[in-house]
Amino acid sequence: MPIAVGSQAPDFKLKSKTATGVSEISLSAHRGQKNTVLLFFPLAFTGVCTTEMCDVSAGLSQYAALNAEVIAISVDSPFAQEAWANKEKITLPLASDLNKKTAADYGVLLPDLGGFGSTSARAAFVIDKAGVVQYSEQTPTPKDLPNFNAIKETLAKLK
Repeated sequence: MPIAVGSQAPDFKLKSKTATGVSEISLSAHRGQKNTVLLFFPLAFTGVCTTEMCDVSAGLSQYAALNAEVIAISVDSPFAQEAWANKEKITLPLASDLNKKTAADYGVLLPDLGGFGSTSARAAFVIDKAGVVQYSEQTPTPKDLPNFNAIKETLAKLK
């Protein structure tokens, strides 16, 4: 069960691979400055995940206009995430939760997805500048997408 609205969002430090090298992404980097949308997705190179991340990449300016940074998190390695992002032209930051701790901290770690082992569920969180969860959703199945209209409505109230 995902962490509840009103909870303090667990901080994390995850690796991200870009053309310029490996960097670290943390939730606390945005504290006091921007709201954050966390999108957990099960696995790179899969159909629904590709659709979701390509659509979000295409609409990043909408999130920027709402003073929000979007970070997508999966249990894939940062190198697999980078290859996938390059192939699909995904431009939002992808963070590797290879040890699965962040998915567990947010209550969205699935014990087994179709025989592939544990992965994160498809989930979305809006975290305000103070680090408090303002929106929390785990989709009924990994094939379902989060309610992006509700996410944007939540952000509009926080601006």
